[in-house]
Amino acid sequence: MSIENEKSKMSLTPKKIVKSLDIYIIGQKNAKKSVSIALRNRYRRKQLPQDIAEDIIPKNILMIGPTGVGKTEIARRLSKLTSSPFIKIEASKFTEVGYVGRDVESIIRDLVRISIDLVKVEKMAQNKEKARKNAEEKILSILLPPPKKIKGPASELNIEAENQDQTREKLKKLFEDGKLDERVVEITVKSGGSTPFEIFSSSGVEEIGISIGEMMPNMFGGGKSKKRKMTIKEAYEYFFNEEQNRLLDMDEVSKIAIDRTEQMGIVFLDEIDKIAGREGSGGGGGPMVSREGVQRDLLPIIEGTTVNTRHGMVKTDHILFIGAGAFHVTKPSDLIPELQGRFPIRVELDSLSKDDFVKILNEPKNALTKQYTALIGTEGIEIEFTDDSIHEIAQIAEDLNSTAENIGARRLHTIMEKVMEDISFEASDVGAGKVKIDKQYVIDKVKDIAENTDLSKYIL
Repeated sequence: MSIENEKSKMSLTPKKIVKSLDIYIIGQKNAKKSVSIALRNRYRRKQLPQDIAEDIIPKNILMIGPTGVGKTEIARRLSKLTSSPFIKIEASKFTEVGYVGRDVESIIRDLVRISIDLVKVEKMAQNKEKARKNAEEKILSILLPPPKKIKGPASELNIEAENQDQTREKLKKLFEDGKLDERVVEITVKSGGSTPFEIFSSSGVEEIGISIGEMMPNMFGGGKSKKRKMTIKEAYEYFFNEEQNRLLDMDEVSKIAIDRTEQMGIVFLDEIDKIAGREGSGGGGGPMVSREGVQRDLLPIIEGTTVNTRHGMVKTDHILFIGAGAFHVTKPSDLIPELQGRFPIRVELDSLSKDDFVKILNEPKNALTKQYTALIGTEGIEIEFTDDSIHEIAQIAEDLNSTAENIGARRLHTIMEKVMEDISFEASDVGAGKVKIDKQYVIDKVKDIAENTDLSKYIL
């Protein structure tokens, strides 16, 4: 990890983490506080001697709250703050061994793949300048092939080599200025190899590290080269990508990625309430057995085990797990005791009120009003939301969440889409101008549907 990344992590105090989360997420102070402490503790642990650090396990978090209140967003933004390998998984898609469905160990395998991609991006950024120079040299060699060596007394004069260097410098200047971009050249390209394939095994679906094309190159055309005509701009892009891949040391990438997965990985287990339930609690059979089986399969992953991946063995002892669920039908105590004990920090997220909705529409960096204003702005139309229109949208969202299903802030997406529907449809034909959206406009577009309970269940 670079020195810059280390310094930025040192400055990420719990208060600064909460402040960063506040940019995108309204409210939920308790949840933000818990995750910020968990994140800082990971940095603190890395400062300790190895013998002490090995014994300090992460305090996994269980978030309890209705849908649309920010559970997933908190975890997602948290991972971006530290460039940690992060994966969001729906617990309900897994089944215990012996049933049809995904195996829980595939969570770690997927997390390693994500970590590999993150490290590759970082390494490519480091190698960018070298890859650019190498690609440029290849282009210049095609435009001006190196001269043949002259034998005998004339070789001492080396006049042709001097002329070659001058011409090469001129071509380099033209290339850098983009004046040769549309010139067509013929280059040798390698035919693309087939992608790695997956098989079903006793441990679930696993990707094989080598492709069929590598095993039987002649059958699939792998490794063969062919001539292709393309513009210099396209050829440069091809050579640049080729050099980027050539400069990557995949052994080093895998080593860094596995270490980062083990030390910084975050697994967000969504819908964990859907697998809550014990054998015998729902008639003693059917899906209840599978639910408890999934919990028992998850247990070793969460408490610490070693998972075999195509890039190497991965220890899960220090991966942070964040569970989340609404727990409408079930409750946390319906989880098996062993799994309950592995989520020592429990945070209850609050339902969103009208005031929260007003803040959500106005304050976050990615607020819906800002998104729609930017989108319609591309058509030359300036959108202005008045304060009373924002309050009206927030009030309708609160009313609908209380009378129909409570889907939290996601209700705002539906209402806003209905409010903006006609403007979005006509914006391309109207031309430049300004549109003011006030309370009455919102009422005209939404109120009739909102007041019709049966209709609002289907539309809003």
